[in-house]
Amino acid sequence: MTEAKDKPLRIGGFSITSRLFVGTGKYATYELMREALAESGCQVVTVAVRRERMTDERGRNILDFLDPQRYILLPNTAGCFSPEDAVRTAVLGRELLEGLGNPGSGWVKLEVLGDRKTLLPDPVGTLEALKTLKAEGLTVLCYTSDDPVMACRLKEAGADSVMPAGSPIGSGQGILNPCNIRIILEQLKAGDEEYPVIVDAGVGTASDVTIAMELGADGVLLNTGVAGAKDPIIMARAMRLALEAGLLARRGGRIPRKLYATASSPLEGVVGT
Repeated sequence: MTEAKDKPLRIGGFSITSRLFVGTGKYATYELMREALAESGCQVVTVAVRRERMTDERGRNILDFLDPQRYILLPNTAGCFSPEDAVRTAVLGRELLEGLGNPGSGWVKLEVLGDRKTLLPDPVGTLEALKTLKAEGLTVLCYTSDDPVMACRLKEAGADSVMPAGSPIGSGQGILNPCNIRIILEQLKAGDEEYPVIVDAGVGTASDVTIAMELGADGVLLNTGVAGAKDPIIMARAMRLALEAGLLARRGGRIPRKLYATASSPLEGVVGT
């Protein structure tokens, strides 16, 4: 086992060995999705549980292509634009996964969106839905913007993990504001180093994953970056290796940035001097 995988990530009552969370939307076929998930090495798979998203054009159910013994399924309230809709969807997800005997029935990735064009989160609606879902006994992972103040409010309200966006959903722009992500990590982990912060949304390629981990994120959630790639299978493997590289680089400790060069070998005593 590599050094990058030696410490499980803990979120509420869940213990996770892979820090790469992968979504199930936008794949050309369910078969392709299944192969990409396997190649990514992920343990947690997110599933949008709104009824109209559970089947393809041939009437096949996405859950038939996900092994509930292999993956922890993470119900996702994607596509919800009100706290009421998000809560209903989360409860539906719990019921579906309880029927499968999957431990994912105990948690939810909460999204309450505020705008259909940008898909930016509604902070007020997210906070309201979070409080309701915590009262329901669920472990709640909260999707949010990269606003440090809102991230703190969500943690204070009981979010088991805060998931700041690197950039808008599906944009592939990577981490647009690394300074805000660093502030969120610093503030949410102050006095609580184990509190899980997962970068979610906007990942376009493997280097975006590495950057997120080097900044100090505990994990990365992505979907479009793999599903929309020219070759999703190859990209899934790249994302897996990129996360491992970023985590190892963070633990290894990068050298300080300097304005001028520093010779790797001593200049004194060389031939001709």
